[in-house]
Amino acid sequence: MIFGAHESIAGGFHKAIERGKQATCDTIQMFNKSNSQWRAASIKEGDVEKYFALIEETGVTVATSHSSYLINIASPKPDLEKKSRDSLQIEMERCHLLRIPNLVMHPGSHVGEGEEAGLNRIVGNINKLFDDLDSDNSVMLLLECTAGQGTNLGYTFEQIAYLIDKIENSEKVGVCMDTCHIFAAGYPLSDPDDYQATITQFDKTISLEKLRIIHMNDSKKEFGSKRDRHEHIGKGFIGLEAFRNFVNDQRLAEIPMILETPKGDDLAEDIENLKLLRSLIQQ
Repeated sequence: MIFGAHESIAGGFHKAIERGKQATCDTIQMFNKSNSQWRAASIKEGDVEKYFALIEETGVTVATSHSSYLINIASPKPDLEKKSRDSLQIEMERCHLLRIPNLVMHPGSHVGEGEEAGLNRIVGNINKLFDDLDSDNSVMLLLECTAGQGTNLGYTFEQIAYLIDKIENSEKVGVCMDTCHIFAAGYPLSDPDDYQATITQFDKTISLEKLRIIHMNDSKKEFGSKRDRHEHIGKGFIGLEAFRNFVNDQRLAEIPMILETPKGDDLAEDIENLKLLRSLIQQ
């Protein structure tokens, strides 16, 4: 199994690799720009050199980047829709420069326009995104399964499948599963039989071949709550047994499992959560 965590880029991209090594990660997820601002600071050549050198030195890879939380390509407001699509394109280009193979994004929120209209707007904007990207950009865009909070889309496997089916360059689109999100959306995970049923449903509806990243997060909120609140592994309503199911599923052996749980500057929580996940693997 391949384990990691989301690590901060504060101080430069290379700092995320350093933090990943400190946290005992095999791989990491990171932002490639500030996640709370539209502006993307220019990428400095020296920072990129340090970043690649540390990947080589430490063996800690970057499995994926995560897009800015400001982006909403389902927005019915033309200015926000365009700003979101332009920002997403910039992030895809930055991933290409940094040789990050995947970019995770929340599909978007319809903000009252309706789910069908929102889904179709997402499709149109992703189609335009791929039309505008350089042909040598091989970064996979990963649609993240959401909890269904508010007007967020992508909270059912059927919605994710609909998007993939309608996107013209569907071979460039994959999926990120978040354990907290799908649990909150109403997909059971804790009991082994329920887990198998959920993974089978994912496979039949979307296909496990599309699954590229798994976010490993317990949930502060109850099953089916549609609330996205991450908790440390085994400390929430999902419980430890669900994560035992994941880490012993050989179908998922090559899929990076990434923590997005709260932590302090010393990364002690990442170290503890990763140690716990590794301990669940049955020899």
